[in-house]
Amino acid sequence: MDWELLASSLWPIVQGGLTGTIPLSLASFAIGLVLALLLALMRVSGNRILAGIARAYISVIRGTPLLVQLFVIFYGLPSIGIVLDPWPSAIIAFSMNVGGYAAEIIRAAVLSVPKGQWEAGHTIGMSGTLTMRRIILPQAARVSVPPLSNTFISLVKDTSLASLILVTEAFRVAQEIAAFSQEFLLLYMEAAAVYWVFCLVLSAGQTRLEKRLDRYVAH
Repeated sequence: MDWELLASSLWPIVQGGLTGTIPLSLASFAIGLVLALLLALMRVSGNRILAGIARAYISVIRGTPLLVQLFVIFYGLPSIGIVLDPWPSAIIAFSMNVGGYAAEIIRAAVLSVPKGQWEAGHTIGMSGTLTMRRIILPQAARVSVPPLSNTFISLVKDTSLASLILVTEAFRVAQEIAAFSQEFLLLYMEAAAVYWVFCLVLSAGQTRLEKRLDRYVAH
């Protein structure tokens, strides 16, 4: 065990996570949530065309590997004249992927709200849109926090795939150090430990958020 190499490489890998992995995850998740909300609303809109488009998109995203989606955007699009840098390519791919998975989470959360809540909104003169915004979505948000948090944690791990298109994040830094030192097993295990710590911190934050939101739910 090369302890000196472990010590000297730890901060560069952590720094790669803080300046690459986490920002990439946050940006992709934020954009993906907006897309997911739009898709979920299309699914529950009652409009067959909109629902069909959303259903087809979700099916494609959930039915194809994330790595393939990433490669199609970064390596495939240039063949039709669309050239994107690594970072935008990664953000687009991860956002589209999050949108496909999170849309079903949000849709299920919306459908879990009792129909009486809709009726209550209509009774006091609210439109369907206003009822959705003021009554349904706030309740659905609390229900969707745990699965969406799990989606974000999975995204943090999945960002390691961005190293394949030359995005500098935690795993890419580990690859570069390993290529120089030839200590591949050691460096990859250290990168895995860094991802693990990141996920532990995020899981702790998820637990605190769930407890905070649980105060506002009647039991």
